[in-house]
Amino acid sequence: MLICSRYQKELPALERPPLPGPMGERIFNEVSAQAWQEWQALQTMLINEKHLSLIEPETRKYLSEQMWQYFTNEPTDLPEGYRPPIES
Repeated sequence: MLICSRYQKELPALERPPLPGPMGERIFNEVSAQAWQEWQALQTMLINEKHLSLIEPETRKYLSEQMWQYFTNEPTDLPEGYRPPIES
């Protein structure tokens, strides 16, 4: 369990760092498993809808910036025309 930087409450932690190095350790220490899964879905949507190439350093930098904005509740980019699902 940890205090998640996205949700500001205690939630289950990841089982291990999701990335190697200091960034992975930071995510492991600050981000809940739930927030990580949600980020993975948003990241996939951004990559697909914006036709991003992960071999480009600019793309990796952009995704890293978007990730930390997401984890700290700052506005993130969304694909043009995206509308979140309506919760019932």
